[in-house]
Amino acid sequence: MTRSGEPPFRVALVWRGDREARLEARPETSRLRAIFESLSRRGIEAEPAVFSEDMAGEVRDQLVRMDAVLVWVDPISGGTRRDCLDELLRQVSSAGVLVSARPDVIDKMGVKAVLHRTKGLAWGTDTHFYETPEAFAEEFPRQLARSGPRVLKPNRGNGGIGVWKVAARPGGSVEILSARGDDPPRTLALADFLSEKGQDFGRTGGLVDQPFQARHLDGMIRCYMSGDRVAGFGHQLVRALADRRAGPAGPRLYSGPGDVRFQTLRDSMESDWTPGMAGVLGIAIADLPVIWDADFLLGPKTPDGRDTYVLCEINASSVFPVPKEAPDMLAETLLGRLENALPRVAANRSAARLSPRRRRA
Repeated sequence: MTRSGEPPFRVALVWRGDREARLEARPETSRLRAIFESLSRRGIEAEPAVFSEDMAGEVRDQLVRMDAVLVWVDPISGGTRRDCLDELLRQVSSAGVLVSARPDVIDKMGVKAVLHRTKGLAWGTDTHFYETPEAFAEEFPRQLARSGPRVLKPNRGNGGIGVWKVAARPGGSVEILSARGDDPPRTLALADFLSEKGQDFGRTGGLVDQPFQARHLDGMIRCYMSGDRVAGFGHQLVRALADRRAGPAGPRLYSGPGDVRFQTLRDSMESDWTPGMAGVLGIAIADLPVIWDADFLLGPKTPDGRDTYVLCEINASSVFPVPKEAPDMLAETLLGRLENALPRVAANRSAARLSPRRRRA
């Protein structure tokens, strides 16, 4: 925009907070400081936009004056869902503002059902999705008996909330282990477990069922993506769903996209799996979030000893770009999209100048 004499692109970064946090928010003191700095280096003016439900109107008035909006808000935070924010973002997107990630994109790729819908890709495994408690009660016992321990995940959620490992035990009982905290395993009748989980469907939007991966103690690889390009990796020794005697989890260690250990994964993500996922889900490559990640566990080795990867989650709504290369890649992706959308940006700016409501904001 500066090349044609127009003002620089304006971008708002959204995260959750209260009134005081909104008043005090500054780029230089934000946890997203590195992103503000990367955007600034590319001539993009970025400002904080702290959100809470009671400030939705003023946040909306701020966002419709932007050229783009980047969002970091978890699906569930402190028991509060982001339904109000999603509706606000739909309105802002309809007004011509570039939103990443749009709620409709999160609804496709940032839910656990994506594991079922994309199981035909090479990252997939024997995955099932139960939309109703009746389907779960009918089909899950057969899966458990046929293939050994399973992992159940709510369709909507974050932070391991509602994730369980389930293993059959003699006498028609099951042992269940939560992915969160240090709670010990519980053993209960299968019928009681089915009834207990059946009560979750209205809240979670269904359950995804995957086989427990035997190599989970070998570590989880988080692949950070900016659009359709790998922006870095995070490798961690995980202990969720493991025997509590396995010891504590290790720290997540970060590296850039050139990490030699993960070049097979990088090649697969960029050349095959990401475009394959986008095709299956009906998402344009240009609509993929400017920052998202995919978590992989190691699957069975191939006959010649190579690793395989099993997708266990995609995060699309609140991904912090930790690898040092990621903020710059995010900024480059966003700048490219804004430059490609110049006619829409110009139209949106004209509408903002003509709107009395926007002039008052």
